[in-house]
Amino acid sequence: MKMAVSSEPHALSCSICLDVLKSPVTLHCGHSYCMDCVNAYWDEEDKAGVYSCPQCRHTFSPRPVLNKSTVLADLLGKMSGEDRPTPPAMDEVAPGEVECDFCTVRKLKAVKSCLVCLASYCATHLQPHYESAAFKRHKLVEVSASIQEKICSKHDKLLEVYCRNDGQCICLLCVMDDHKGHDTVSAAAERKERQKQFGKKKQRYQQGIQEKEKQLRQLRQKMKALKCSGDAAVNQNEKAYAEIVQMADKRRCAVREVIRVQEEAAMSRAEALVVRLKKEICELRKAEDDLKQLSLTEDHIKVLQRCQSIFDRPETEVSTDFNIHLHTSFDFVTRAISELRDKLENLGKAVAEISETIQADPDPKTRQEFFLYSCHLSLDPNTAFANLILSEGNSMVTWIKKAQRPPHHSERFTKYDQVLCTEGLSGVCYWEVEWGGPRVEVAVCYKGAELEESCFAYTDQSWCISLSNSGCTFWHDEIKTRISIPCSSTVGVYLNHKAGILSFYTVSDSGKMRLLHRVQTTFSKPLYPGFMVSRGSSVRILTPK
Repeated sequence: MKMAVSSEPHALSCSICLDVLKSPVTLHCGHSYCMDCVNAYWDEEDKAGVYSCPQCRHTFSPRPVLNKSTVLADLLGKMSGEDRPTPPAMDEVAPGEVECDFCTVRKLKAVKSCLVCLASYCATHLQPHYESAAFKRHKLVEVSASIQEKICSKHDKLLEVYCRNDGQCICLLCVMDDHKGHDTVSAAAERKERQKQFGKKKQRYQQGIQEKEKQLRQLRQKMKALKCSGDAAVNQNEKAYAEIVQMADKRRCAVREVIRVQEEAAMSRAEALVVRLKKEICELRKAEDDLKQLSLTEDHIKVLQRCQSIFDRPETEVSTDFNIHLHTSFDFVTRAISELRDKLENLGKAVAEISETIQADPDPKTRQEFFLYSCHLSLDPNTAFANLILSEGNSMVTWIKKAQRPPHHSERFTKYDQVLCTEGLSGVCYWEVEWGGPRVEVAVCYKGAELEESCFAYTDQSWCISLSNSGCTFWHDEIKTRISIPCSSTVGVYLNHKAGILSFYTVSDSGKMRLLHRVQTTFSKPLYPGFMVSRGSSVRILTPK
């Protein structure tokens, strides 16, 4: 007897609690359970006085009177502790996995979900679906924690149909109800149609990856050439000025510093672009992988419910003309040095001219080039003044007459109608804003206790441009600089933190950019974009197209 039990230990285990039988009872169909387990199961199952076996689904009416199985009880009682059967090895439920809906004592991992029963089953409780003819027409799918998402909330029926008019999955009753007369197809047919679109989407992802990788290679080549050019210019400068008198020697260090500053400024922009291109390539690869995984999913409903988010995912702009303004020629250094050897009397003037030429206009040239350094900004609600309301995902701020009662925060502006962005910028960045109303200020500033009590225009911790219908002015540390150029409703801001460059541009409807004001200084800490919004005004942070 012991050998028989040892060879098949699960014969003396309860299929409900998956443990050794306690107070065993045997039903008329031949299956045995713990008395407490089967009673608890029937207490939950009670449907119009009909009761079924948890394994074979054989029904009983009325509810059977359960008596202890003395044969099984004696057999279990005579077995020693080491001979007692152990429940079959089953997978425990790990975090993030779906539990079996029919396990009562010890919850096990579900392996399949049934779209008819609307439940998930472990390997043991799933057996009746394979063995009993009553479950022949049931639809088993990959186990799903969100099985209720496949059920119509109005009719509690399975979602099997797709309504093209409303773009949603519906049940068969919905076809005759709210969606009567609509263009409806089966979920499988719509999934097949959508599947055809995956190929085109995947091709665009691949084209985007190839184009970005090409741009990355070109950028690295230009960076290498820029470094070689800078090194060559420095070497020529060192050799030439070693032969020149003390006055030329004083200018040598100045020329070398200018070359290095401009080289670093260009390298800083290039490094920022390398990071951006790598990020876009990773995003495209992830999008391609998501699309591939969704294509392999067997669940039509799951595909239809998730594919729209993939189609709505914004695609990065694929530039056909990748022309980055990185090259700074240093050839004139050699020419100028040769002339200096012949004209020592004009040495000071010639060297000064070299410095000015190297330093001239290192900024990007076109709006397309500026967009390569676009950064994402969001307004910080913890800094917004009480009369400023944020909207559109914290990308727009509007002045309102009725002051709000925001919670106290140490960084909130309490005296001026101002708000900051959450992002502190320390690289090469570009952003655009659209403004409207009587007057606004577009600023960058350091964060600190002094700022919360100060207006952007009256502190040395900020740089801002004031925009109004009557014109625009630049402010820093209470110093006002008038700007004669008329400003449009769109303003672009370019920051090269390492090079100490801050530029404000007016952007026309056609995309043409014109410089309003340019700052050349040294920034010691990250800069936070901010806005002052006067009564009746608003500012929106634009997303590059």
